Amino acid sequence: MKKVTVPTLYSMKKRGEKIVMVTAYDATTANIVDEAGVDVILVGDSLGNVIQGLPNTLSVTMDEMIYHVKIVSRGVKRAHLCGDMPFMSYQVSKERAIENAGRFVKEAGAESVKIEINENYLETVNAISRAGIPVMGHIGLCPQSIHLTGGYKVQGREESEARRLLELAIAAKEAGAFSLVLESIPKELAKKITESIDIPTIGIGAGPFCDGQVLVINDLLGISPEPVPRFVKKYANLRETMLRAIREFAHEVREGTFPDEEHSYS
Repeated sequence: MKKVTVPTLYSMKKRGEKIVMVTAYDATTANIVDEAGVDVILVGDSLGNVIQGLPNTLSVTMDEMIYHVKIVSRGVKRAHLCGDMPFMSYQVSKERAIENAGRFVKEAGAESVKIEINENYLETVNAISRAGIPVMGHIGLCPQSIHLTGGYKVQGREESEARRLLELAIAAKEAGAFSLVLESIPKELAKKITESIDIPTIGIGAGPFCDGQVLVINDLLGISPEPVPRFVKKYANLRETMLRAIREFAHEVREGTFPDEEHSYS
């Protein structure tokens, strides 16, 4: 079982081999995702939504992210492990950004960090990368900027915005990003960006032409409540399975049929 590294991901793009990325937030889930053969496990600040029950990701803290990356790392053997830098962990200064990125690697066992970027954070990408920490950029819809963009909206439909995102992607690569997440942008724009840079692009709501795809594990497994974004495909409906199992357990407890002889000690 060969460990997935940053050079591995470069080689996958060069060969035209699609990259698979899935989120995980605990050791048990990470172990299952890793065993399934996923290439990259992202501990996303999306845990604010799917684990903490928050309406957005903005109040997720560094300590919370470090905790989740640390426990996820215990379940990972093959996949590359990336930690999501939360809101205000890199915006204050380049020095603070390097320090916090370093915590992900030193304290939590991450092998790279992801940051949502615009033109203001290209120097931050470069600074973290020069410190020896691989940086995955994130452009398009950036959940940490929803108050600026007016919500969860597709980005890059206007010609000027599409041109800006293409230029940003090229600049991010030149600044040292080893990969880019493209979120909620038109598929033809994602195709153009993917063809214009020699680092892997990983899409979420960005169509089929990216070098890889990512989904939140709770969405992929059908655990998340409705509604879910248009780009989500449910590969299972575990929410219904879990509801059915828990209701059956509750019924048997109330009827006195569980535990029975088979599930009791003498």
